[in-house]
Amino acid sequence: MKRILFTGILLAVAALVAWLALRGGDGVPATPEDKRTEAATTITLTEAVADVERTRVEAVGSAEARRSVTLFAPSAGEVVAVRFEAGDRVQQGQVLLELDARDHRLALELAEANLADAERTWSRYERAGESAAFTETQMDAARIALEQARIARDRAQVALDDRTLEAPFGGIIGLTEIDPGDRITTATPVATLDDRSTLLVRFEVPEAFLGQVSVGDEIRLSPWNTGSPATTATVADIDSQVDPASRTFTARARIDNSEDRWRPGMGFEVVLELTGREFVSVPELALQWGGDGAYVWVIGDDDRARRQPVSLVQRTAGSVLLGGGLAPGDRVVLEGVQKMSDGRLVEVVDPDRLEDGSALRATGERGR
Repeated sequence: MKRILFTGILLAVAALVAWLALRGGDGVPATPEDKRTEAATTITLTEAVADVERTRVEAVGSAEARRSVTLFAPSAGEVVAVRFEAGDRVQQGQVLLELDARDHRLALELAEANLADAERTWSRYERAGESAAFTETQMDAARIALEQARIARDRAQVALDDRTLEAPFGGIIGLTEIDPGDRITTATPVATLDDRSTLLVRFEVPEAFLGQVSVGDEIRLSPWNTGSPATTATVADIDSQVDPASRTFTARARIDNSEDRWRPGMGFEVVLELTGREFVSVPELALQWGGDGAYVWVIGDDDRARRQPVSLVQRTAGSVLLGGGLAPGDRVVLEGVQKMSDGRLVEVVDPDRLEDGSALRATGERGR
């Protein structure tokens, strides 16, 4: 009997609850508008935008002068004059070193005297013409003697010129260990000469990025010397081979050094911002995770929500780069994702952009 009575009470309570629900909780029947208001929720939408994959590559670079040579005397001998000091800025063709050239000057004078004699002999033969009793063999011998004398004079001049060392290009000259009175050979280094108005920074890039680094790309260089400011440079050239040992390829960046702030041999931190394939970007807040992976909620042209599976490509500051079926221009739910379900109907109530210019406002209700 008690069990029957308890069952009756439960049935009565259930009937009362159903009646109150039908009456809207206040004794008044609920209208369709009331149901829509109760079910409506405010969400925030954003548009997916096209973006590219970006990769930051860091490397260590070493600077070298645009042109740099170690100077050697063109001939051996005794040094009679050193016409530079370390750190001097020299011009192309400027005499830097002189060797004893007394014998070479005498040799040049002798060669010039022999040339003058050969020229006089040849002139005499020419003036005589065909009426002279000179044979053709004599004429040929005089012509050959003249040419040989001219060559001997030119060789003597070259030998004399080799007694001085001239700057092959303009630049800054380095230290020297040579003083007047020293005897040097052609294998004795005199000094280094650098044209450092432009520097080339050499660095290694992993072969995985081959094809993503191109001549003309802009990079950022930060000297290890904390007193020197960071600067930008452009990629000047790229090696044609990959090092099989390090699996890297070499690139060089050109940096303007007209103010002479940096030196060849300095170390730099090299930063490259590389761009890759094109994907779709949305704010990170829109990305959700489920048992089958990542997804976002997309509002279609029919204003209904659908769950769109995506793949995470890259995270950036406040946004994510996604692959999958998401397309630029798709409306993605940014806030209110916990209220979304497949087929949920939304109504855009404020189509204008928000103050931050990033999203749309909408209300949502479950479709029937």
